[in-house]
Parts: sequence; C-alpha cells; structure tokens
Amino acid sequence: MADHNELGKKGEQIAHDFLIEKGYKILERNYRFRHLEVDIIAEHKGYLVVVEVKTRNSDFMAGPEITVTKQKQKAIVKVANAYIHDKDIDPETRFDIISIILNTRQKQIEHFYDAFYPLI
Repeated sequence: MADHNELGKKGEQIAHDFLIEKGYKILERNYRFRHLEVDIIAEHKGYLVVVEVKTRNSDFMAGPEITVTKQKQKAIVKVANAYIHDKDIDPETRFDIISIILNTRQKQIEHFYDAFYPLI
C-alpha cells in the first residue's frame, strides 16, 4: 500500500476514535455509491453527520481541509443522498470535515462542523 494510502487509513481510524469519544454513533465507514465514497457516516444529536477525513503529514502549504474542493463536495453530497435513499430515512444532515496532521512529532485534529452545504 502506498504511503499516502496508509496515512489516510490511519487518519480515518483516528477520526473514527475521535468521533466515538465525542459521543457519535458510527453508522458506516467507507460507504460507497458507484465509484464514489464517503469516509464516515455517523449520527449525533439527531443529525446524520457525513464526515470527510483529510490527513496530511504537514500543513506547510495549507491545512488538509482545504483540499475538499467544490467537486469533492458534490461527490460527498451525492453519496449522502444515495445513503439516505437506500436507508429510506429523512434526517437533518450535516457535512463535516476532520483535518488531521500526523507525523512523528505531532498528531493534530481539527473538526470543522457544517464545513459546507449542499449546492443546489
């Protein structure tokens, strides 16, 4: 497995544990719809929370969260809609990003609530 894939998997596990510790109920990890995927789908305080996890070993140029482009946001929303349709539910939904800097010197986690809104 490539180093960046391994770093991403570590980041997803850190985000999972972080959310559990904060009282989130994890419903799905790596939920797929066609060729698209969201990292974590959780439930928290009446919300369906769709979480994109971004992990980098440095924030030299910018934090990892900056890489969630409008195109990526559209893909996340598409997968969330498929999940909602598949489960036949109608929840209040929130889109969060968890940004992780992980290297030998630090483990920094930042949780962005309502990081973006579905584009109409």
